[in-house]
Amino acid sequence: MTSKPRPSFPARLDRAPGPVPARGAAMQPMSAAKPALATAKPVVRQQPHGLGLDSHAVRQAMVNKLAGQGISDVRVLSAMGTIERHRFVDSALVNQAYEDTSLPIGLGQTISKPGVVSRMAELLLNGRPGKLGRVLEIGTGCGYQAAVLSLLASEVYSIERLRGLHDKARENLRPLRLPNVHLLFGDGMAGFAKGAPYAAIIAAAGGEAVPQAWIDQLAMDGRLVAPVASSTGGQQALMVIDRTPQGLRQTVLEAVHFVPLKSGIA
Repeated sequence: MTSKPRPSFPARLDRAPGPVPARGAAMQPMSAAKPALATAKPVVRQQPHGLGLDSHAVRQAMVNKLAGQGISDVRVLSAMGTIERHRFVDSALVNQAYEDTSLPIGLGQTISKPGVVSRMAELLLNGRPGKLGRVLEIGTGCGYQAAVLSLLASEVYSIERLRGLHDKARENLRPLRLPNVHLLFGDGMAGFAKGAPYAAIIAAAGGEAVPQAWIDQLAMDGRLVAPVASSTGGQQALMVIDRTPQGLRQTVLEAVHFVPLKSGIA
């Protein structure tokens, strides 16, 4: 597999993962941020009001709850405990940032529940040792799930069809300076063939069927996790598709609720 261009901004997490107990149109990559001058003063970022001086304690409480709900992969729990979810929600909602609930992020979209993000991430890893290879995320939203995936995969390509959310994700992710995250603006239903094949594909929106483009871009032994709606009642369930030497294997899991999958850009 040929190497892909480095992402658009340099990479460093504010804090390293710590120990934890036992989710059609042309695409434009994110433009590179200008390097800071050596003489520039360090930027002091204020913690959102309501979380105190450090959100570590509330993040750890969230991680403990996720572990109690059955999330057992320590890599997922560590990633969930490292990425600060309150930085991806509106300031008026920061006090709910670590509750297991979806929250509005504008344009009729939501940030997924921590329980759902961790569940889908654990399904992608599927108990395999080490990091995932290249991952394609359909629906960047505010960028939270892409940040979590950046700690679990060698590269993350994330596509958003709504310009407003694409720009919001850029701003949310820029301070984290993640080297392996590529943000793309375009039609997620078409996937991103230039980055294929993908070891894993994850979708944050559900339609009545998984687009063929996603299947075509899934690597051998790769895994796809996406919500799929029934053609009758419209209720969604998580679907796992594994590409094996014997063909595709589909598994339908628990009921979920995601925004509907749409084509085009806006």
